[in-house]
Amino acid sequence: MIAAVVLAAGASSRFGSPKQALLLPTVLERVRASGAQDVVVVLGAHELETDARAVFCPDWERGPGASLRCGLAALVDETEAAVVVLADGPMLSPAAIDRVVEAWREFGTEVVAASYGGERGHPVLLARAAWDRVPDAGARALVPLLVPCDDLGTPGDIDTPDDLGRYRRAPEEP
Repeated sequence: MIAAVVLAAGASSRFGSPKQALLLPTVLERVRASGAQDVVVVLGAHELETDARAVFCPDWERGPGASLRCGLAALVDETEAAVVVLADGPMLSPAAIDRVVEAWREFGTEVVAASYGGERGHPVLLARAAWDRVPDAGARALVPLLVPCDDLGTPGDIDTPDDLGRYRRAPEEP
């Protein structure tokens, strides 16, 4: 089974309010359009209403790795790998999730990440064997196999209200 872990635990300090409340529904819609069979949302700084299974991470302030470990711990034993996505990436392509899963199945690499313009991005797939190696800095500290996803558009990164305004004014991707 492939699960998705959506990291939504941050304080949103640059945004000034819980941006996850605005962006999470779109991210979940995109995750559910992929081949992921289970979804868990990791909460921390803010309580959020969500129709997805959610877990609270009491250690969220330690860093994204702490939140990720909380999400991974909530997955069922049958989960072979987890695809990690960020709650502030509302333009995530479901095909990017499926592409990193396909690369993992083909190559068996424990860490697989989408790349855009040659730069590592999200989603990131972690095979179960890599879960116990996630440091507080997060999955970024693990060396991945990069899978080009330039043709799918970047997932976005909404950190400020200005970023949100640009996202809302952007034309819809195909």
